[in-house]
Amino acid sequence: MKITATTLPGVLLIEPDVFTDKRGQFLEIHHAQRYKKGGIPGPFVQDNLSHSIRGVLRGLHYQLHHAQGKLVLALTGRIFDVAVDIRKGSPTFGRWVGVELSGENRRQLYIPPGFAHGFCVVSETADVLYKCTDLYSTNDERGIIWNDPTVAIPWPVTHPVLSNKDEAYPRLAEMDGELPVYRPLRKRRAGSRQAR
Repeated sequence: MKITATTLPGVLLIEPDVFTDKRGQFLEIHHAQRYKKGGIPGPFVQDNLSHSIRGVLRGLHYQLHHAQGKLVLALTGRIFDVAVDIRKGSPTFGRWVGVELSGENRRQLYIPPGFAHGFCVVSETADVLYKCTDLYSTNDERGIIWNDPTVAIPWPVTHPVLSNKDEAYPRLAEMDGELPVYRPLRKRRAGSRQAR
């Protein structure tokens, strides 16, 4: 397994080992000990599966108080998967990273809590699995409009197929009181213990 840091701290690209023979393929899509060692803490408590047609764009979603880390992979088809840092006070606030995930490349993207997530389908159909570190909470669900000009994601679709909810989300600048707060990790001093 290869884990690569992206331009957003904490957002990781995972390329699992794929074993291929005349029967087909085998791979582990998650292994708690190996993923934790690679910087993906978990635990994952909910798995979601979406099936979408070409041009569907889902996002940009996040939960405010029950923030979800997500491990995303395309089981079939191809998607352009995006993470946006929306943590108030973060040095990378408003920046995004996007990667292609597909049933062929078998890559995964880990998106930590505090980031908005979205993807669009660039194949005829796509089945997308995402493992979440917290449960879905209807009252806690928030979102940013997909085409926010200040975030400026170059989606590979001009007129996406959107849900009514995704079409009505506000811009990032309008969500000031509804955003997670950036909390930098404190470095330990020699001989001291961190408060818990």
